[in-house]
Amino acid sequence: MEGNMITALDFHEGVELRETSMSIQDDLEEANMMTRKTSVAPFVLAFNNLTYGINTSREMTFRGILCRKETQAITSTPSNRKMLLNDISGEAREGEILAILGPSGSGKTTLIDALANRISKESLGGSVTMNGETLDPGVLKMISAYVMQDDLLYPMLTVKETLMFSAEFRLPRSLSKAKKMERVETVIDELGLRDAAKTIVGDEGHRGISGGERRRVSIGVGIIHDPILLLLDEPTSGLDSSCAFMVVKVLQRIARSGRIVIMSVHQPSPRVVSFLDQLIFLSLGETVYYGSAANLSPFLSDYGHCVPENEDRTEFMLDLYRELERVPGGTRSMVDFNKSWHKKLNHLSNSEYPTGLDQSLKEAISRGKLIYGGNGPTSFANPLWVEIIVLVKRSLTNSKRIPEVMMLQIGLALVLASIFGSVFWHLDKTETGVQERIAFFAFMATTIFFGCTDLLAACFEDKYIFVRETAYNAYRRSSYVVYRSIIDIPVLLVVSMILASITFWSVGLDGGNSGFAFYYFVIFASFLAGHSVVTFVSGLVSNIVLGYVVVMPAIGLFLLFSGFFIHRDRLPSYWIWYHYISVVKFPYQAMILNQFDRPDLCLIEGTAEPVKSCLMTGLDIVRKQDATDLNKWNCLWITLCMSVFYRILFYLSLLFGSRNKRK
Repeated sequence: MEGNMITALDFHEGVELRETSMSIQDDLEEANMMTRKTSVAPFVLAFNNLTYGINTSREMTFRGILCRKETQAITSTPSNRKMLLNDISGEAREGEILAILGPSGSGKTTLIDALANRISKESLGGSVTMNGETLDPGVLKMISAYVMQDDLLYPMLTVKETLMFSAEFRLPRSLSKAKKMERVETVIDELGLRDAAKTIVGDEGHRGISGGERRRVSIGVGIIHDPILLLLDEPTSGLDSSCAFMVVKVLQRIARSGRIVIMSVHQPSPRVVSFLDQLIFLSLGETVYYGSAANLSPFLSDYGHCVPENEDRTEFMLDLYRELERVPGGTRSMVDFNKSWHKKLNHLSNSEYPTGLDQSLKEAISRGKLIYGGNGPTSFANPLWVEIIVLVKRSLTNSKRIPEVMMLQIGLALVLASIFGSVFWHLDKTETGVQERIAFFAFMATTIFFGCTDLLAACFEDKYIFVRETAYNAYRRSSYVVYRSIIDIPVLLVVSMILASITFWSVGLDGGNSGFAFYYFVIFASFLAGHSVVTFVSGLVSNIVLGYVVVMPAIGLFLLFSGFFIHRDRLPSYWIWYHYISVVKFPYQAMILNQFDRPDLCLIEGTAEPVKSCLMTGLDIVRKQDATDLNKWNCLWITLCMSVFYRILFYLSLLFGSRNKRK
């Protein structure tokens, strides 16, 4: 097989797909050249009697709110069970495309998820084997790739950069940069992306590559490590007929180079069907046809529904059993007829390959070692520190091409600091001035924490890509958590300096240079803690709307129990615990102590002669604000510790909430 791989890769060098320069006949001739096999038996992925249902007695679950939506029901059975897959069997061979067809709700994505080990073993009945052997989940991750329906890519990276960063994750550190680049160039040619290699991916606000090219880039990210098995969930969805044709033509080229390709498709055009080797038509979770595209017309003829002249056979098939679905039990006869008709064809099965199975699976693992460097199926291609560096480098490369985001943050900090400084300009040392200083500290802490919520959108954009990439061991969850913890630090240092330097002198705060330095560190620590809270919420819930629903009231409650609105000694005993977990309490109290916790500070002097007395000292304000339980340095360290604590919670939320498996 290694010789087969080299032949395929050598053949691909210099090949460039062009939509207008290559006919279907040329493609078929090229495919025939690619299908020349060595003496090694081809890989065969077989799935037998796959059955999966869900309990619909509950309409909403706590997990559904926090992690993912419950799967929609397809058909009902007694005892409140909905069957999404019902006794589905078939096989996919190396060098071929197996297409799963059917209308929305037929079970296409569920079957893809079952083959990709995205359904828990306790819920899925049946078996999935490779050449007769059950696939271990670790081995499956090693030798397969799953391309989701949505193209989750960084918009400001070029096509070549996107694939290169994927190679940095999936290919081992022992492989030289030149070898990785060579692999990227091969994939670019394989996918027909040479003309778009230096174009950014783009998004709604930035013009980039076309929809069909985006889909091919997503496929490239999946195959960069040369997997045996490629699974795709509706790769032609949302594309026009020309783009869909090009995507499937690329998939045929990938299959012919020595891979198993399994894809779901909603309603393919006749040109697309010409590239498909095997078809499975699903209706309400059951198989109504399984076989080649060429045998579909004879099947329908034997079933008693001949395909009319000049009508597409796949569209006729879809329309036929959609009509039958409207009648209770209408597709049962077609399901039973497919089973009997398929047996008469006497298709080859895995049992006819009794020899060389262990060797074939070992060869699959050997091909997978291109990623793992031979360290085993549960390992990663690179050490943790390399993953962190690549994650940071990718994010910085994406961010530097949209400098307006960083400039907006800095500009907003300048505006807010100027407003604060002008409103609280040079507060005097009177009782009213003291109260205004305290209000300023509370408002500063509130602004910082509420301002951190703008991170939520970026966190969710990152999270969706993270879920896709870590599903197949591109990098560790811990690497992602560390990366998310450090990526915003440079901007926070600048923003904190702007807020501290403008407000400290304009408001007229005391303490000199040491007081200013501590004030700056408190603001910076507050930003870190606020970002940690928002990041944790992004890992806890499933979408950005729920994120705002959770994070805004949470910060509001933290402010309520911070000690500004009601002092600690006035809180009911059953709420005192919330005062000490309030992430706003500690930076707010640190600012008060930094300003007032000095024995020699006299705020209001008496008028008696000849020796003036002090009517209000800084310590009086500290006692009045009930800020005597901790000193300012303890408050600063606790703020930093809470930042770390919420990052740990973020890791746990990803560990238990991003497994991306159905129950």
